[in-house]
Amino acid sequence: MQAHLVLIDAMNLIRRIYAAQERPYAMLDQLSDKTLAQIIHNTKVHTNSALQKILSQHQPTHALAVFDGQGQCWRHKLFADYKKGRKKMPEHLANSLADMQDSFLTHGVDSLESESDEADDLIATLAVKMAIKGQNTTIISTDKGFLPLLGHHIKVYDYFNKRDFDDDYVKAKFAVNTEQLIDYWTLTGDTTNKIPGVPGIGPVTAVELLGKYHSLSGILAATDLKISMRKNLQEHEMQIKLYQQLLTLKKDIPLGFNLKDIRLPVNNNANDVVANQEA
Repeated sequence: MQAHLVLIDAMNLIRRIYAAQERPYAMLDQLSDKTLAQIIHNTKVHTNSALQKILSQHQPTHALAVFDGQGQCWRHKLFADYKKGRKKMPEHLANSLADMQDSFLTHGVDSLESESDEADDLIATLAVKMAIKGQNTTIISTDKGFLPLLGHHIKVYDYFNKRDFDDDYVKAKFAVNTEQLIDYWTLTGDTTNKIPGVPGIGPVTAVELLGKYHSLSGILAATDLKISMRKNLQEHEMQIKLYQQLLTLKKDIPLGFNLKDIRLPVNNNANDVVANQEA
């Protein structure tokens, strides 16, 4: 039996559910402790319901909920403005995460987090390791940062809109191929993570450049660019290298556990060879 790993971008799931539970109280200046407790309770209930639906729909042999650590990751050290201005997680929600992780365990789903690496990097590492071994992974997230991972053995599923992201979605949304996404965002910037991109290059220009030269390296090596464009790229060469590094997910983080450790109890017949491989 082929292994199928479901990786849940836990904070993406939880924070979206929390926002929906908090929304009815948005007009209030201050919430009572009782109201906050009720919002957290509702978030936990709906998150566990979502987890049950995910497991039922995708029927994985293995599953893991991956959390961001509370500290700053390596990207902040390289670029101080990374995710600058992003709304901080409410303290009462942060304090409830350990309890939510415990509740996930009742479904057989363990949790993973790292202080130095983002959940995205942990997920990418696991998904790529599975793909190399010919095993399947479904990433549960609405984060576009996972789209460059799409491939024969890696899927990305939007739980809230009940759809798979695929190459056709990428083409329709960004007008480039999946393998060009990192280069595209390096040029245009990524507002979600406060990565500015190259001044003067917007989506239309980036699509035109990638359509003609295929990749960022091809663009930088081109000899027939307009003088102003070549000068602009040369002046921002260091920033381009930095942005590309920030946008690229790590795929080689040492994890130190076996797939058998995250195998779901109801799937004890999963491929024993795969289950015992080092993750």
